[in-house]
Amino acid sequence: MKTKLKFKIIFLFVVLLVTIFTAILLGAVDIPLTDIMLKENRPILILRLSRILLGALAGSGLAVSGIALQAILRNPLAEPYLLGTSSGAGLGAIIAIIGGVSTLLLPLAAFIGALLSVVVVYNLAKQGNKVPVQSLILSGVIVSITLSSIIMFLISFSGSEVLHGAIWWLWGSLQVFNFKLLFIVGVIVILGVILITILAQDLNAISIGEEEAIHLGIKIETVKKWLFFLTSLISAALVCICGIIGFVGLIVPHAMRLFVGPNHKILIPSTCLAAAIFMILADIISRSVFAPIEIPIGVVTALIGSPIFIILLKSRQRV
Repeated sequence: MKTKLKFKIIFLFVVLLVTIFTAILLGAVDIPLTDIMLKENRPILILRLSRILLGALAGSGLAVSGIALQAILRNPLAEPYLLGTSSGAGLGAIIAIIGGVSTLLLPLAAFIGALLSVVVVYNLAKQGNKVPVQSLILSGVIVSITLSSIIMFLISFSGSEVLHGAIWWLWGSLQVFNFKLLFIVGVIVILGVILITILAQDLNAISIGEEEAIHLGIKIETVKKWLFFLTSLISAALVCICGIIGFVGLIVPHAMRLFVGPNHKILIPSTCLAAAIFMILADIISRSVFAPIEIPIGVVTALIGSPIFIILLKSRQRV
């Protein structure tokens, strides 16, 4: 069994390498393999490598956040968007953009928005000392819809330049305009994913049941608070640089559970590889299909993710 899992991880790694190589060569302007290292192609190469890096970060961060939330809420439909985290981050970033805040402060603005949305959702769902899962999800949906409405209200009163940029940003893009911001986001996402990985055994126990986890000595509420914090941090950082990209945190964890099983020690690293593949492929499609016009990557992930989710849902129903 262990050998089979190792083979699957190696397979994902090889597919990722092939996908990266393809993403370097293909785009609005295709670069022949023999010309890839020429000096005149260096700007395009740097641009594509930065998009690949951001795609891998975004995919891994959103997918691992989805895994964490699905485990602690014991709900397969949980993801950062469901609990209003991404909408809160989006609202914080939009307010910062309209206010003319420096791009280096966008992660802070987005994180504050995400954290506040989580606090609101948590307190709305709280009943005494308990937070029922169904109440938490319902509160998250309500807060997410409300924050999205506020975002559109703010955009509608902004200038045309802000309007165009904000709408494009809300649908997601892997264009990198600030490498310092990419570095900051990269550090946040990588540290967040590492910390969630450290909690993999706790996630295994919680997935079985909270009573069993308590018997094993796991401090459920402490773990939940840490995971809410980490998923909020990751989502906020990603939203401020690449916008709101849907389905990644929902689809990829489902697919990988079917591929490698539910053990979070294996599931998290394999999901990082698969999510990176998914996002890089989506980016290739977004900038190649209708070149030189680029489709927002959130549109591509939704078009790919919707049918995949339906297939996965039907397959689960037959089990």
